[in-house]
Amino acid sequence: MNKPATATVRILDSIDDVAGPDWDALAGGQPFVRHAFLRALESSGCASARTGWRPRHLTLWQDDRLIGALPLYEKSHSRGEFVFDWAWAEAYARHGQRYYPKLVCSVPFSPIPGARLLAPDPPARRTLVGALTGFARHADVSSLHILFADANDTALLEAAGLQIRHAVQFHWHNAGWPDFDGFLDSLARDKRKKIRQERRRVRDAGVTFRHLRGPQIGEADWHCFLRCYRNTYHQRGQQPYLNLAFFLELARSMPENLLLFVAERAGRPIAAALDICDAQALYGRYWGELEHVPLLHFEACYYQGIEWCIDHGIGRFEGGAQGEHKLARGLLPVRTASAHWIRDPRFADAIERHLDHESLAIADYVSELEAHAPFRPRA
Repeated sequence: MNKPATATVRILDSIDDVAGPDWDALAGGQPFVRHAFLRALESSGCASARTGWRPRHLTLWQDDRLIGALPLYEKSHSRGEFVFDWAWAEAYARHGQRYYPKLVCSVPFSPIPGARLLAPDPPARRTLVGALTGFARHADVSSLHILFADANDTALLEAAGLQIRHAVQFHWHNAGWPDFDGFLDSLARDKRKKIRQERRRVRDAGVTFRHLRGPQIGEADWHCFLRCYRNTYHQRGQQPYLNLAFFLELARSMPENLLLFVAERAGRPIAAALDICDAQALYGRYWGELEHVPLLHFEACYYQGIEWCIDHGIGRFEGGAQGEHKLARGLLPVRTASAHWIRDPRFADAIERHLDHESLAIADYVSELEAHAPFRPRA
């Protein structure tokens, strides 16, 4: 392979400007950075210039061969990112400065840690980072943000002058339990009792579940899920980020990665949770309800997923962004990382000081959470 430093940089306004197999050869298999997932976001209009997610995907080429890539968007707001910089934008506004547009390397609406620098080896990743920071410096943007970056790339990003920011998620890890009761037996007595009570209350309310994988999810199921998903957003006074076209495109292009939990009562669907899966993990993603049942959210979004992972030998369940309440349900704290470049040195210095204090607070927070882990001490 020729030296990556001689690679040509191309900025793509659409993921369709690169062949899916070429992109996926670099993506490492995680569903959220697959060409099909990113294409579903764009073709449905969910990630577009109209919605404030203008695609600007950065790619590296050796002649006509793709050797590196990353999903990149020019943003006109901070919605749908799950790494919150609203206070930074407000500080810019107070000083009469413009924070938007900015560049964001991420998977829209998906707080899933994983590969962002899609390149086969360290030299190619270094070239990719150099191309990214160079593009940011020449673009009319205030800043560059790489969200939920792979832990192996944070040192490389920091060495390139980006500031590292940590946050906390909660993930469940499979210790090889034979069944859900085996998992419960590993928990402290009060946690075990609470989960059993919560599951019993849902069953006593007459709720049952159907599990649908990929092609088993019919058109009626998709329409029902979307009604649930939209209803929950509207109850919060919010507009949903995603539409039916997005979910139907996922069903067409990557059905093997889809798992739908449908909650029913008296033969009628009342709630649904759509998860994304691969060989290593189940990712809790989208949820909604048409009819409220106490504790149904915990059952549909956590316990059904954990039980499915145990039954299918899946090693990890990621419960999504934030949520300290997940700790008592067997999901343990995991630190995530993002990387940030701020053009204005005055704001960069202030943000760096803020991140230093925030990192110490995050470390203390994780230590406190770990001290209250829900599992029984091992004999």
